Amino acid sequence: MPQHTFVLNGESVTVDVEDDVRILWVLRDLLGVTGPKYGCGINVCKACTSHINGKAFNPCSVPVSALADDDEVTTIEGLPDTVGANLHPMQEAWLDRDVAQCGYCQPGQIMAAVALVRKVRDEGRAISEADLDTIRNICRCGTYTRIRQAIKQGAESM
Repeated sequence: MPQHTFVLNGESVTVDVEDDVRILWVLRDLLGVTGPKYGCGINVCKACTSHINGKAFNPCSVPVSALADDDEVTTIEGLPDTVGANLHPMQEAWLDRDVAQCGYCQPGQIMAAVALVRKVRDEGRAISEADLDTIRNICRCGTYTRIRQAIKQGAESM
């Protein structure tokens, strides 16, 4: 069986798994990282949103063979380490705004928000309502208003 090595939440990991297995299953079933949620499995709901090399991606749609040894995958579990704190500022904003209801989509929502704020910041501007409209993560509880408020608050602290 092929081996695949990549960096997960700051640590190098190696798994023995077929090339076509999606990264979400590698994370959840082989490595026990359950923050990225399984929702649709076809890159639509985005409950599994994580980061690869700092950019948002959906591990349900990417085979593990697409990862290089030095690719860095960050899940919600590793997000606080990117700022050296117990919680990432976006996670703090989520708590302050009491965003979560059922909570299922929240890790993916937070990861998408952080990636968006970083992208906008790299472009040298503040986050706008139009930027917030680009987030396509689905929340079945409908907490979109509080999600948008939390992203704005989190962006101020990042």
